[in-house]
Amino acid sequence: MSVVRAAKGLFLAATLFASAGAFAADSAAPAAPPPSPAAISAADAILGEIGIKQSIAFIVPGMMAQLERTVTTTRPEIKDSLRQTLHTIQPEFDKSAQKMYTQAAELLASQMSEKELQDVAAFFDSPSGKKYLAAEPVFLQKFAALAGPWREQLSTDMMARAREEMKKKGIDF
Repeated sequence: MSVVRAAKGLFLAATLFASAGAFAADSAAPAAPPPSPAAISAADAILGEIGIKQSIAFIVPGMMAQLERTVTTTRPEIKDSLRQTLHTIQPEFDKSAQKMYTQAAELLASQMSEKELQDVAAFFDSPSGKKYLAAEPVFLQKFAALAGPWREQLSTDMMARAREEMKKKGIDF
């Protein structure tokens, strides 16, 4: 999986879970029935295709590696023991990652109908969907290359215009 796709998957995961609080807080909405197993299965297929499943799978090993680097920077003598400990406790954190992924699938399944989820999953499984998934990382890289300079220019232009208008009011900044 490319770095861009992994980053996008992590961003989507974070966005999904940040949005979950907003959905849960909307008490005015009537409680919907829980999603069907077929809806959850379709959501699982979608999350796998868009990189969320892989992104969540990388979180625990990545955090453990970071923990090892951080601790052994100041305590290099405990590296072997720490590595063994992390290896021993990893399964409990892997379970946590699996639970998080299950929650992501259930969350997605609760946001769309079973038919819509199946349609989206079928799209990603189709030749056009596979082509889209293959083109997406390249598109995102090229778009980022376009958007970065545009954003910088927009910031510069916005500041210049705000200064210009404020100067008309006798305020310099």
